[in-house]
Amino acid sequence: MSNSDLNKIFAPRSIAVVGASTRAGSVGNRVVRNLKTGGFSGAIHPVNKNHRAVEDMPCFARIGDVPAPVDLAIVCTPADQVPEVVGQCGEASCGGLILLSAGFAEIGERGRAREEQLRRVGAAYPAMRFVGPNCLGVLRPRQSLWASFSRDPARRGNIALLSQSGSFCAAILDRAHEEGIGFSLVVSVGNMVDIGMAELIDYLADDPHTEAIVMYVQSVRDARRFMSAARAFTRNKPIIACKSGRFERSALAAASHTGAMVGLDRVYDAAFARAGIVRVDQPDDLWSCAELLATQSPPKGRRLTIVTNAGGPGVMAADAALQRDVPLADLSDATQRALHDLLPGGWSAANPVDVFGDATTEQYAGAVEAALADPNSDAVVAVFAPQPMSEPTPAAEQVAAVAAKHRKPLLTTWLGGDRVREGRHVLQQASVPTYDTPEKAVTALGYLVDYARRREILYETPRSLSVQIRSDPASLGSTFASLAGDQAGVWSQWQAKELLSAYGVPVTPPVIARSADEAVQRASLMGFPVAMKILASELTHKSDVGGVLLNINDAAAVRSGFDSIFVRCHDKRPDVRVEGVTIEPMKIDPTGRELIVGAKRDPVFGSVLMVGAGGINAELFHDSALELPPLNERLADRMLRSLKCWPMLGAFRGKPAVDVDRLIETLIRISYLVANHPAIIELDINPLLVTPTDITALDATIVSESGTSVRGDMAYPHLAIRPYPDQYIKTTTLPDGTSLLLRPIRPEDEPLWKAMMESCSQETIRLRFRYLFKGVTHDLASRFCFNDYDRELAMVAEIREDDQRKLIGVGRLVTDVNRDEVEYAVMVADPWQGRRLGSLLTDECLTICQSMGVRRVVAEAATENKQMRQIFRRRGFDSRKIIGDDTVILTKDL
Repeated sequence: MSNSDLNKIFAPRSIAVVGASTRAGSVGNRVVRNLKTGGFSGAIHPVNKNHRAVEDMPCFARIGDVPAPVDLAIVCTPADQVPEVVGQCGEASCGGLILLSAGFAEIGERGRAREEQLRRVGAAYPAMRFVGPNCLGVLRPRQSLWASFSRDPARRGNIALLSQSGSFCAAILDRAHEEGIGFSLVVSVGNMVDIGMAELIDYLADDPHTEAIVMYVQSVRDARRFMSAARAFTRNKPIIACKSGRFERSALAAASHTGAMVGLDRVYDAAFARAGIVRVDQPDDLWSCAELLATQSPPKGRRLTIVTNAGGPGVMAADAALQRDVPLADLSDATQRALHDLLPGGWSAANPVDVFGDATTEQYAGAVEAALADPNSDAVVAVFAPQPMSEPTPAAEQVAAVAAKHRKPLLTTWLGGDRVREGRHVLQQASVPTYDTPEKAVTALGYLVDYARRREILYETPRSLSVQIRSDPASLGSTFASLAGDQAGVWSQWQAKELLSAYGVPVTPPVIARSADEAVQRASLMGFPVAMKILASELTHKSDVGGVLLNINDAAAVRSGFDSIFVRCHDKRPDVRVEGVTIEPMKIDPTGRELIVGAKRDPVFGSVLMVGAGGINAELFHDSALELPPLNERLADRMLRSLKCWPMLGAFRGKPAVDVDRLIETLIRISYLVANHPAIIELDINPLLVTPTDITALDATIVSESGTSVRGDMAYPHLAIRPYPDQYIKTTTLPDGTSLLLRPIRPEDEPLWKAMMESCSQETIRLRFRYLFKGVTHDLASRFCFNDYDRELAMVAEIREDDQRKLIGVGRLVTDVNRDEVEYAVMVADPWQGRRLGSLLTDECLTICQSMGVRRVVAEAATENKQMRQIFRRRGFDSRKIIGDDTVILTKDL
């Protein structure tokens, strides 16, 4: 989908209002009046067979009767008429619809059936897109578009509001109208039968007037598209989201400790964090962030300076900052001297800067300016309390004047009622965000600091860990199929450990014993001490029925233990069929720590990984971290560091530190396992014993569904983020015999990519990128090394020289969101030019495009780059147009 598809909705040239009415107060009348009042410059066509005219405009009986093309139809009819009207709009070649009508899935089964009918009708006209149904509409001030029945218009601004709740959207518009906050686009998305949040985020990513998005979310559909869109947007601009329903429970019953610890709302937290979205706790927090984003840029760093004329509110602001993990700035020596010269003796001489209640207006504003000028400060919160000697309105006027001279975020709190009301209005009119309390100001700032911090974390370069899986995907698929069989359900511990072992996760190998004599024989051969666990496919929590015995030291204890396990299980769960027991070596290491590692299939975001404090108290302590697969070294490391038990993995109470690198590698291996097997619904390793030298899965559970093969069609339907596309890895040679490895780029390749760029001449860089770099920074490298493999793929050519890996060329494919068209570019390092590497990379990338189903490849080349243009011409590219005097656009239809 390109932006032009949605421009019919968001930038229409003509609008029809189906269900237009002459009745004052009706939706059909309010929409027509809003379009006129909002100043829409295109044609407006009311449609209603019962009227000849609406609001002094001719009214047509059917949309097909409108004599001119209609870009956008706004449907206000009763719900039972909507599917038929949508069909009529399709026949009339409308480009877009806004369906305001309610009465669909939100009312129950009858509405869901109506919604499904609407979906079928819409599918018959794929070129026609629609927002809704059950929505408030669309407002885009720069287009003078008030396509809504809202009572309040939207002012022009630079933030977009997307809301699944029409009433919440209306409340935000009411408040924004009162306080002068503007928007680039407002969309009440309703039931999202067609256009969802992901499409809107993609649209806004290309909108030069949108600097941030605030969202009210009730649910997410098409999680992978949503994650890709959000990750692309938050690379440069913030998304702040309020997700309702924190105490919603997953629809899937938990069959393991992991399942019990992975709730639906926690998965939203993990998904939003992985997408770079900052989640706020309350709708009021969303408004606070909107107010800040509307007027201020996100802070460059985290350090905050507080200026106050009252000690108590200043302390409240400081407490709020520390609670939000926003550090207070250390004032520079120059700022300290400036404040000493400005303020009377006795000022706080620290941050918070307390100027005291008898400070003059000039002194207060001067202190704010000094704080803004301090190089150690990234943002300032100014707190003003109405003191007997203070002047709230003049103080606001001077602070507003100071704010106009600085680019750092300045947030204000004018405490009180009538005395400060005018001062607040002065600040609002000057686009200085102002809040009722210091806590609200600091909370809003804290969320924007979270965005900057989250973005930094997401694009940290991982260390390159060599995680080799012994078997190839086909062998792993065969292993999984032989273990799972055709039946869905809970695997035995033996089966689960076999699969873990295939992925290189160390296990205590269990053997099965179906009688007491066999148990004694197996244990004696294995060597004491041993552990004995009940074998019953219906049981996942064996300890709950007394089905686990540890530290068994002789044959007599094995025999008595075998009998006691059967008795205890029968007493507590007489419905369970016990097949026997498993015997395994007793892994005892006083230096070890127990963790739980697992995965669960979430109904929205697919497979989710979990790590936490393990053992029998895992669910009691709920010390765990979630992440969406796939993992890399940095993500796995962050999961571990977020645990409360993280300090105990280091040297602790006489125990040496565990092997954290080995633990990270194990988490990555489990990530591969979960990614490769869509049939796994739950996986639980509890405990995973971690020692200074080793890692062992002592117990494991897998729950699977039937009918899903390993990795399916490589589309990974159970993952919200596409993992590394290792199917494109291949070895080849250049015509001169040089051996190459062709593979997709990884984030871990940043050092190699930088070295390749530094080996290139300025001329090579200019011809590839059309401009010259001042330096190869991390921000630049992360843009090219951190790929969303659903949308972007860079194939690198790697060689080994002097036993060192080197990148010598790269071909990059960037698709549109529907994978219809792909942009291609190639660069070869200077020492390797003229050796047909560019041709090899181009051929490989064209082959990949065909496998992706891309319809067209678009390339750009400098007119002076004859060699590159020749490569494209030999492969059937046509010159489409020349931009300026120096750039040729070439295309190839596949």
